[in-house]
Amino acid sequence: MRRFIASVLALWFVAVFVLGGAGVIARPIGSPPIPILIGAVGPVIAFLAAYAAWPAFRESVLSLDLVLATSIQGWRAAGLGFLALYAHGVLPGAFAYPAGLGDIAIGVTAPWVVLALIRRPGFATTRGFVVWNLLGILDLVVALSLGGLISALATGATGEVTTQPMARLPLVLVPAYLVPLFVMLHLSALFQARYQAGVVRPFGAHSGRIARPRPSGISAPSR
Repeated sequence: MRRFIASVLALWFVAVFVLGGAGVIARPIGSPPIPILIGAVGPVIAFLAAYAAWPAFRESVLSLDLVLATSIQGWRAAGLGFLALYAHGVLPGAFAYPAGLGDIAIGVTAPWVVLALIRRPGFATTRGFVVWNLLGILDLVVALSLGGLISALATGATGEVTTQPMARLPLVLVPAYLVPLFVMLHLSALFQARYQAGVVRPFGAHSGRIARPRPSGISAPSR
């Protein structure tokens, strides 16, 4: 299952790269960025559907190493790049500031969350861990919504700065690949937090018993 997931992630990356390079994802100024929205939301919907209906996939999600998943969120400190692009007139401030500062906040706090998980594995079941992941998702939703709204309301006036560069390489990889990937990592962490707390059944209601908490990163027994 791990190899299958890795293959899907690789193919997904290639698809976004090729489509973005061909200009398929970009829309005319003032048009709703439907391809971007599909690229950002579609993978998350597929993830949730697979989690709900595919026991083997659900088992992989529930055995994900939370330390690794949280560490990956640290890359979001690169949201500083949005502020740099705003400073150079590439992106509008109405998008760059909320998206950039939100990502930076999650990225710079990720190491502290990682340390908490290492020192106290039970931290995964605390309110602080859950809230941090929910805020991480909220930041991505707000950024995507603002980007789409600014793009749809653009008039195409001379000198107007829009979010259209986000629909072309290399920036298109952010909304169409990284954003849904980060959301899925947050969701995986939240699912596993509930699983460790023993409040959900691990492989569906038919299992007949509640899952026991287990240390982060240890695979659940195969069924």
